[in-house]
Amino acid sequence: MTGRDQARPSSTGPGRPRSGRDERRERRDQSAATLAQLGQRLRAAREARGIDLLRAERDTKIRRHYLEALERGDADALPGTVYSTGFLRNYGKYLGLDPADLLAEWHRAVGDTTPAPASLVPVAVEAPSQGFTFSPGIVVAALLILVLVAFGIYLAVQLTRFVEPPTVTVTDPATAVVEVAEDTSAYALRGSTSAGAQVTVRAPGRDEIQVTAGPDGSWQTTVELRRGENPFEISAVDPATGKTSAEPIAIVITVPSSPIEAPALTLDSPAEGVTVENGAIPVKGTATNATEVAVSASYLGPAPGQPPPEATPRAPAPVTLPVGDDGAFSGRIDLTAGTWRLTVTARGLGDLTTTLTRTVTVVYKGLNVVIQIKGERTWLRVTVDGEISPQTGVGGKVFAAGKTLRFTGKELIELRTGKENTTYLIVNGTEYGALGKVANPGSWRIEPGKPPVRTSGR
Repeated sequence: MTGRDQARPSSTGPGRPRSGRDERRERRDQSAATLAQLGQRLRAAREARGIDLLRAERDTKIRRHYLEALERGDADALPGTVYSTGFLRNYGKYLGLDPADLLAEWHRAVGDTTPAPASLVPVAVEAPSQGFTFSPGIVVAALLILVLVAFGIYLAVQLTRFVEPPTVTVTDPATAVVEVAEDTSAYALRGSTSAGAQVTVRAPGRDEIQVTAGPDGSWQTTVELRRGENPFEISAVDPATGKTSAEPIAIVITVPSSPIEAPALTLDSPAEGVTVENGAIPVKGTATNATEVAVSASYLGPAPGQPPPEATPRAPAPVTLPVGDDGAFSGRIDLTAGTWRLTVTARGLGDLTTTLTRTVTVVYKGLNVVIQIKGERTWLRVTVDGEISPQTGVGGKVFAAGKTLRFTGKELIELRTGKENTTYLIVNGTEYGALGKVANPGSWRIEPGKPPVRTSGR
């Protein structure tokens, strides 16, 4: 190697001077790496919160492709500096990151990237700086810039809101068609939409339901269910823009229903065509798929061989008998002398009924007396064919309102009551009503074929 060769600088060694092109390339690489690192921080924070880009777009009002550009670190795909920094600040705050730290990193990456000159020209040494002073003009300019930036961000957010309608989702039920238990009568619908949006639930033939979404966009309302299919349509309206969600969500909730069967009815008593000497006709039997049994009577005419009554007897009020868990029912209905048709009706679900009839003839022998206490409690003593009834005892007994007593005799029944206006009488199926109009004591005599006679009182 010659001396000239030794003195020539190497083109590849460490002593080679760096060109301006090399420095620009290095700055671009560093900027791209910093932006990529910044985008990774944003993406990691979003995924850690379980938020997808669609929801982030809806919550921040920043277009999805801008969010994707921020997460890629692609500054070229973003709008001007004012919008880009505004997007970064809002997105970082939304993800729980420090906006100031993100902006500082952003400025380091996309700051002054102007290429340095190829050669340096010596310059004179400047005097020490006297420091930066705030003049009124600078303060006003800074405030104006801040106002313009804030207005630009607000305008961008509002334009996004006004352009796009709100979205609405239903999280419960999780599917559009769902079947619930047979005894379900209500269901809580839940979902999400824009914060403060008005959610409307509509169903055919029912009043619509409206509910306001919370600050986080969640909403909930309870709907009534009927047997069969219950279709609902859910939509949302943004109160600020008046825009309605593009397509209502259709939900169908089905409540299964078992087939309803008519009651089965069996009568053990009375038998068809039976003749009785006591007007208290026992009604007894069984009924399945029934909730109650009703017994009514209609007068057909006098008993065979008996003269017709002076007036057609009045039919007694229908009697309702409860049905036990085993389907059994029992009770009685009081009839006057004559031939009657009893109608026994078992009523079940869906107003389905089953009816049986019986013809009964009543020929009284002796006395059948029913005493009912109504309004308030009353003292009572009864004598049957000269003997004190054990139901009242020698000294009489006080009976509560609603109490019913029955007495059967051959020739004579005598009663003493403490309050005639609360003592109601039925003799051989004929109703006589209250024994008096005021709460006075009184004694009464009852004989076959005759109306009750008052024997003493005041």
